[in-house]
Amino acid sequence: MTADSEPRYPDIEIYLAKAPVEALNAWLGEAIGADPLAPAGKGKWRTRGQHAGNEIPVLLVERAADGFASLWFDSAQTPWSNDAACARSAARHLGGEVRCSLGGWQPGDEPDRFLQVLPDGREAEIHWPDSGR
Repeated sequence: MTADSEPRYPDIEIYLAKAPVEALNAWLGEAIGADPLAPAGKGKWRTRGQHAGNEIPVLLVERAADGFASLWFDSAQTPWSNDAACARSAARHLGGEVRCSLGGWQPGDEPDRFLQVLPDGREAEIHWPDSGR
């Protein structure tokens, strides 16, 4: 299955081991033309970008899960069809570990299965939070 034939997720969420705001601003600006992240409460940042004429709300929550920040794109119209594609781009551009779910969650699925993406391109299926770092 090619990236073009993969089902498009209704939104994208990835988890960042490192979330330096300046580096995120550069990546989000390049990827979706987003304005710099703006404070939106304690440990939260927001911005909006665009892709193919569609607005993409973005929310960053610092220390969301097990020391990782959550980066959420509230749109199906991102440049990435799914969480894994976004995680790969983020790991390359931000130079840090990125995690995401292995797919759309359905009742009965194991909720702790994640994809770990490292900046050098290595990937592994992990159980999180049990995997450690």
